[in-house]
Amino acid sequence: MTGKQRQAFFDVHSGLPREGPGSDRSTRRAFSRVGGLPPAPRILDVGCGPGAQTVCLAGLTRGPIFAVDTHVPFLRDLERKCERGGWRDRVFPVAADMNRLPFSPGSFDLVWAEGSIYIAGAGNALAAWRPLLKTDGVIAYTEVSWLKKEIPEEPHRFWKEAYPAIGSIRENEEIARFSGYEPLEIFVLPESDWWDEYYDPIRKKLPALRDKYRSDDEALAVLDTEEAEMDLYRKYSAFYGYVFYLAKRWG
Repeated sequence: MTGKQRQAFFDVHSGLPREGPGSDRSTRRAFSRVGGLPPAPRILDVGCGPGAQTVCLAGLTRGPIFAVDTHVPFLRDLERKCERGGWRDRVFPVAADMNRLPFSPGSFDLVWAEGSIYIAGAGNALAAWRPLLKTDGVIAYTEVSWLKKEIPEEPHRFWKEAYPAIGSIRENEEIARFSGYEPLEIFVLPESDWWDEYYDPIRKKLPALRDKYRSDDEALAVLDTEEAEMDLYRKYSAFYGYVFYLAKRWG
């Protein structure tokens, strides 16, 4: 991605409620299925983005939450949200790479990763983050997944280029088992989780950004890609979606 393309990308993605499909409803549903946590669990939120799920978790728990992202403006957004919500004393934004997390083994009861595990790749991330969990600790993450066996050519081509590691729910379960976890709960995020706090806010920003970048073909290509992705999901949402995976560390 060139500098112009990166600038256009962050113009699209700055100020959004979420940086990927999700909702407080789905976050609460996933958390309710964890079970067995201490009264004040230590939570690691990896790839937290602007922190919508972080503050949702803060409202559901009493323990410390370490929220990690490489993009400092997202962390500043999270700090402001925590100031308003009264959670600054136990939500700690950390600027770090998810592939080099600065935490000791056995530090957390729960590792959370909504819409971010794809950056490292699920297999790599599950293996690398497993030592950070306490014995019987739980990981909860969302991953774009095929929902049917037969996939039309258009979404298959798009996702194999955008994210070659995309797999079926069963394949992702096997990756979790191979990485040292026992799957606990799996559910598909509803279509509203794609639109309400992610795609619809992006779509509303595009006209002004097209005007801003009307003479910049590189930036316009980024906007075209964003629009094409939304149109693809509108047509083929029955074939792929984001899936919440919860799994417990074993051994």
